[in-house]
Amino acid sequence: MSTKHEKILQYIESLPIGEKISVRQIAKEMQVSEGTAYRAIKEAENRSLVSSIERVGTIRIEKKKKENIERLTFAEIVNIVDGQVLGGKAGLHKTLNKFVIGAMQLEDMMRYTDPGSLLIVGNRFKAHTNALKAGAAVLITGGFDTTEENKKLADELELPIISSSYDTFTVATMINRAIYDQLIKKDILLIEDIYVPLEETAKLRSGQTVADFHALNAHTNHGAFPVVSKNNKLVGIVTAKDVIGKDEKELIDKVMTKHPISVSMKTSVASAGHRMVWEGIDLLPVVNDDGYLQGVISRQDVLKALQTSQHQPQHGETIDDIVKSEMKVLGTEDVVVEFTVTPQMTNQYGAVSYGAFTTLLTEVGLIALKRRKRGDAVLENISTYYIKPIQMDSVLKVVPHILDMSRKFVKMDFDVFLEDMLVGKAMATFQLLDR
Repeated sequence: MSTKHEKILQYIESLPIGEKISVRQIAKEMQVSEGTAYRAIKEAENRSLVSSIERVGTIRIEKKKKENIERLTFAEIVNIVDGQVLGGKAGLHKTLNKFVIGAMQLEDMMRYTDPGSLLIVGNRFKAHTNALKAGAAVLITGGFDTTEENKKLADELELPIISSSYDTFTVATMINRAIYDQLIKKDILLIEDIYVPLEETAKLRSGQTVADFHALNAHTNHGAFPVVSKNNKLVGIVTAKDVIGKDEKELIDKVMTKHPISVSMKTSVASAGHRMVWEGIDLLPVVNDDGYLQGVISRQDVLKALQTSQHQPQHGETIDDIVKSEMKVLGTEDVVVEFTVTPQMTNQYGAVSYGAFTTLLTEVGLIALKRRKRGDAVLENISTYYIKPIQMDSVLKVVPHILDMSRKFVKMDFDVFLEDMLVGKAMATFQLLDR
């Protein structure tokens, strides 16, 4: 049985692409309070089902698949460039294939302007008309307007004309940045990418017995199961350890762990893996905001996904990627890493930033652990000390020392040298992931 919140989300998802919605309309249609409707619309926006645009309203947009996440809708473009929609509002839900900067003769401009593209241009009215007729939307820079005829044409063709006060270079940079951020998001594995959905999840219901656990265990070979209520709300989790020595007729409710740790669809796989190792658990239930079970994720699923992702091509470049690109491992026995501080890694004073320095030491630590054939690990904590300022373009040498290693944890310290001068030190603890 779905909650009011879920029913509203299902209703929004069933609306045709391009449909305009409002809090008042949803409240009236679904017979709920305006507060409930507002929260559901905000959740729909987080799930990329709708987009809210100033002076236009909230419209239903097509949810992008992860492989097409770098394609932006015209509604998103309006928000990115702080734009105003002059015409063609009915086409805001459409996605653009590419954008074209109109810094050329009109005839040449049109050769590059295809259906589904976005022409970025100033107050060149003829270019606006030709772009619309070619099936492209128009973004006018400098805060300029267009003709009434072009606005009517945009409405007829359902192709947006957007006006932004920014100049062409700034607008192109902002759109590029948005696509770049989307590419980074695309590379980050989330629980929704690898979880086992509810329909395929082996589960027990409140009121069942230890005998039911053994029967399900014999059928699936799984050692743990989520426990749900009649309407699939998560109430607990039960493992093989919980039922050892228990009477077959004992209720699951009495032996299960209540209020278990759970994750959401948007939790990163790396975060879930760290939590599972830290808490010593093999199965995590996946729930929505209201606590209803949506599926499960196992430790094996997490480790397999993380190992696979390491071999995938990366598109968006994060600070971790930039740091790794400047690292060079020296020596074959004892690990020594040479590292160049680039301008992107510095703070406002031109010295290496704390974030870049911590990332460097973490990566060096992971290399040292792999040399010891200890597999994957995650940083637990780190304390860093700057002995001398480390300026941009400095070429550093980082030397890690493993101080203590147990089955689950490793303590390590680092010496950071600039030529022969000690400029930094650090102490870190890593948590080893089970293979």
